[in-house]
Amino acid sequence: MTIRVDTMRRIDHLAGVPLCAILTPIVYLYDFIRGLFRPAISSPKKVLFIELSEMGSAILVDPAMRETIRRGADIYFLIFKSNQVSLDLLRTVPKHQILTIDASGILPLIKTTVLTLIQIHRLGIDTVIDLELFSRFTALLTGCSGASRRVGYHIFHGEGLWRGDLLTHRVHYNPHIHISKNFLSLVHAAFATENELPFSKVAIQDQDVQLAQAVVTSEQKTTIANRIQDVIKAQFPNGVSQIILINPNASDLLPQRRWAPERFAELIAAASSQWPQAALLITGSAEEKSYAQRVLDMSKTAHAFNFAGMVKFGELPTLYHLASVMVTNDSGPGHFSSVTPLPTVVLFGPETPALYGSLGKSIPIFAGLACSPCVSAANHRKTPCKNNLCMQAIEVPQVLDAMQQWLMTEDHAYPRA
Repeated sequence: MTIRVDTMRRIDHLAGVPLCAILTPIVYLYDFIRGLFRPAISSPKKVLFIELSEMGSAILVDPAMRETIRRGADIYFLIFKSNQVSLDLLRTVPKHQILTIDASGILPLIKTTVLTLIQIHRLGIDTVIDLELFSRFTALLTGCSGASRRVGYHIFHGEGLWRGDLLTHRVHYNPHIHISKNFLSLVHAAFATENELPFSKVAIQDQDVQLAQAVVTSEQKTTIANRIQDVIKAQFPNGVSQIILINPNASDLLPQRRWAPERFAELIAAASSQWPQAALLITGSAEEKSYAQRVLDMSKTAHAFNFAGMVKFGELPTLYHLASVMVTNDSGPGHFSSVTPLPTVVLFGPETPALYGSLGKSIPIFAGLACSPCVSAANHRKTPCKNNLCMQAIEVPQVLDAMQQWLMTEDHAYPRA
């Protein structure tokens, strides 16, 4: 059973703070002795990115990884084993250069962490880029990596979330620019030829955030199209004009991001009435099938179908190529779809689209209450909120209007090319 998020936060705080304090002088001494006998590298050659817990980040960091490759370095990636599939969508990182840690329990976590650190040393990683926002666990991994360049976010004069002084290149995290630009700033710091305090004093433009697109073959489209037809043929024997995807769930990492299932059911019923020749597929993982069924039952429409668990993770880009539009909570699918032509409507509440908006064709809906966003790097993305009025403030007509904008302007006939 996977370690609960709150348990990991407690471990990160209770064990992470003293371990970071103990490791800091050891790393200082190690760096000093190494500097006496080994010249500093002129430029990164083997770069390890660390991002353990967020599947969507594998998409958001892709521009930074491609920039690293463009600068001539080999890239590696360290991620929790359960999230490894997220790196398969774009395949920027070669499979044999993906390292994993098993977070299914305390003992597997400890064992695979030790083995991973041994592997990092054997690979001769010279640069580690810690993508996590002030995680002490990843700071410890970075400090123990033996890399001569260790890049990540440093708190400087801020209070709280201290994680030692284990970095050689300390970057200021900017909470006012998109996270993909923050990731690019880490790459700029890694390749910097002069020391800065703080890194990175560069202007990152919108055009610098270039996201690759997933490759989908006609055979893959036919396979998923046939699977869709098997599900909808009883209600649509003559075919459909559009496929509309509804993703009603969000991960347990931040359940406050969920729009109420009743609202999704209301949206499905309204969309079915507005686009009677469209099939509405409720998506999700196999584990979310019962949640999807609950939404479907409440919608009371024959034009919606429980499609949760019907496609594997690697088949999502194919499904997204076939669909006309998707409505989703602020969760992984909003980012996974950005590597395809699929337009999306993404519902935001505890987080802001200014920092975490999709890099694809997307319309964000954000109520912008005085308390929103309530999660950030400063609180380990944990909120005391038990009543997400920021999500409840989003009305069905708003979402329908956004869907209509896409369906009026996009080539949305099914099947899409």
